[in-house]
Amino acid sequence: MDARQPAEIIGSTRTSRRRVLTRSAQLGAAITGVVASGGIGSILASAKAPALLQDNALSGKVRFLVYGEAAQNQPVFDVFKQQYPDIELEVVGIEGASWAAFADAVTTRIAGGEQFDVVQIATEGQRLFASRGMIEPIDDLIERDAEELDGLLADFHPKLVEWCNTLSSPDGQTYFLPGEFNTMAVWYNTEIFAAAGVEEPSADWTWDQFLETATALTKPGEVYGMHASGAYFASVMPWLLTNGASPLNADWTEATVNTPEAIEAATFMRQLVADQVSPEPGGEFDAFATMAQGKLAMVGGGAWPGPFLAELDALEKVRIVPHPVNSGPGSPVGWNSYPIMKATQNREAAWALSKFYSSPAPAAFLQYQVPAQRSVAEDEEFLANKPEGFAYLYPALDYATPVPGPDQGSIIQQDIEDTFNQILVGNLEPEAGLNDLNGKIQSNL
Repeated sequence: MDARQPAEIIGSTRTSRRRVLTRSAQLGAAITGVVASGGIGSILASAKAPALLQDNALSGKVRFLVYGEAAQNQPVFDVFKQQYPDIELEVVGIEGASWAAFADAVTTRIAGGEQFDVVQIATEGQRLFASRGMIEPIDDLIERDAEELDGLLADFHPKLVEWCNTLSSPDGQTYFLPGEFNTMAVWYNTEIFAAAGVEEPSADWTWDQFLETATALTKPGEVYGMHASGAYFASVMPWLLTNGASPLNADWTEATVNTPEAIEAATFMRQLVADQVSPEPGGEFDAFATMAQGKLAMVGGGAWPGPFLAELDALEKVRIVPHPVNSGPGSPVGWNSYPIMKATQNREAAWALSKFYSSPAPAAFLQYQVPAQRSVAEDEEFLANKPEGFAYLYPALDYATPVPGPDQGSIIQQDIEDTFNQILVGNLEPEAGLNDLNGKIQSNL
């Protein structure tokens, strides 16, 4: 749901799967044609996900803390206000270099006397916030509202619920309902494929088939076949996971980034750069602009490339396909959540906002995040304005691996990105570089 910011770096373009919400919300508002009063877009009229009950008697003030610009989801805030007109919603944005830095900033502001009721947290920061005692367990609320929530919980992919109750919790209590998420796939420019006379990829393609395709599309100095980078979520993890490797073990207690499978993945990525199939990391390379210009055939992404490519008038010429595999399918996954802050003075209104963000309502506006609700994610109207292949992102949860979020996650990620970037440019040999990286990760766990 990634050092960070958490942002995925594609050249000089910071394409966080959360920061894309600014463009996504704006694009979603335009697409769904939301009116000033009544309704939240026609998509919700056709969605099969159960609606949450609304207690219109709720009132008082809710301070909502978000990562980044406070106005990034204004259309969603407006819908919440329509549903709960007597709740005064104040949205506060805090910038940060990473989720850990965000947590530090929040801690400092709380120590200084500020009070917040709900906070936005992605996967990488969930356990960190819970372990610091900053957020409120919600088991009692879930039990109390079971009749209301049962349908909603049943509409979530079961793995999202499981991960919120295990990996995101330091003590077995429930702190989070899942929100919108991103898995990974490959976005490709159909015009480049057609011009080169190269067949478009199938959903079950392999690394070997990918390499043959990417090489055939490459024209050194003119067109790159694929963009490989040290970006943790967007590049490193997909290549590791599709080869049976991962930077950490399943419960985030042990570094595993120097296995033979991980070394093989790093070597494969390095070869893409060495053969000029991919540009070298760094510099001013803008992957989405380069793709729109017809100079980059493929790039890894979740749902977030959509708004960027739409702004570049390139959305109609791209399609999406699952990531190529070597040992088997794999994808990282990161999801948002909106838990209640421990210090809230208006728990019921805060709970209403937290539930709202896990309901189908925001999906009409967050067009380029994948809804947590299966019925909305698979709804024909939701998919109608998306590139062909967008529907692959939800079932990727079946084989996805949560992006690790241990307490020292931001330091670990920075080490991973630095090491892979050095491997990609040829400054480190994959085996030696990953052996050293494994030691650094373990020392920070």
